[in-house]
Amino acid sequence: MLLQTAQTASTERTALFVALGLLTLGFIVAVARALRARAAAGERVRTPAAISATSFVMNFFDTLGIGSFATTTSVFRQWSLVPDERIPGTLNIGYALPTIAEAFIYTQIVPVDPRTLILMIGAAILGAWLGAGVVASWSRRKVQIGMGLALFAFSIILFLQASKMMPSGGDRVGLTGTMLVLGIIGNFALGALMTIGIGLYAPCIILICMLGMNPKTAFPIMMGSCAFLMPLASARFVRSRSFDPKAILGMMIWGVPGVLIAAYLVKQLPLTAMQWLVLAVVLYTATSLLRAARRERNIASDATAAEAQPVG
Repeated sequence: MLLQTAQTASTERTALFVALGLLTLGFIVAVARALRARAAAGERVRTPAAISATSFVMNFFDTLGIGSFATTTSVFRQWSLVPDERIPGTLNIGYALPTIAEAFIYTQIVPVDPRTLILMIGAAILGAWLGAGVVASWSRRKVQIGMGLALFAFSIILFLQASKMMPSGGDRVGLTGTMLVLGIIGNFALGALMTIGIGLYAPCIILICMLGMNPKTAFPIMMGSCAFLMPLASARFVRSRSFDPKAILGMMIWGVPGVLIAAYLVKQLPLTAMQWLVLAVVLYTATSLLRAARRERNIASDATAAEAQPVG
């Protein structure tokens, strides 16, 4: 019986890897075509060194569990590397390959129930697909508000982690019954929020711990979820041209070495001080996004008032 269960789990995991491999191939082809089309239209597709370096550093810490979306958003805004309205699409497309590398690594080295893994990944994919369809059509101001509020929510999660107030989890490696349903619903919501730019890693770790699972099982679940949902959500961002073409190649290429070094050479670091630093940066970025959205509203209001003034 145990042998049969192990064989079934191995088959499910293999099927997951094959599906992810095919998805990755399709994603690379789609992005290559999109970048070629943007280059033919006269847009820049060569990545500045600052963006490539950001991808390397942020994916290094991402692999260790810090997350990369909030921190990268902060860097992009601080140095005006990517326009606000293009940040969500750029993050989902640019960080897809590094996240896929994380998924291949951690779904092999961390034990987790395949059924739980597959169902929670599926829920995140559906949430991201629906969320990307909404976010890709948002105006600059809506993106600023959405990212600002999402980053404030993320800062609460970071505070819980840094202050050691988050649930400690249990010893389960899988879920059944009501707990599985709650896990599916929770990961669906996190998948949708990810398309705004909040990132899925830190919230997923808390979700896993609240469900009584071993915190280590969060790594294959959150990385597997992102590895599948990011290429699929990216299709909508690519179709609507809601991404910065000059950022994509450097983010995709330089993020992968950051993942490999963190996963195989460093493996773990004392990250509490880094979490407090990230918290401060995220709060600053969230505030600046909401202030920018208010300025956009005021400019629009002034323009409307000027148009309403009688001529002469």
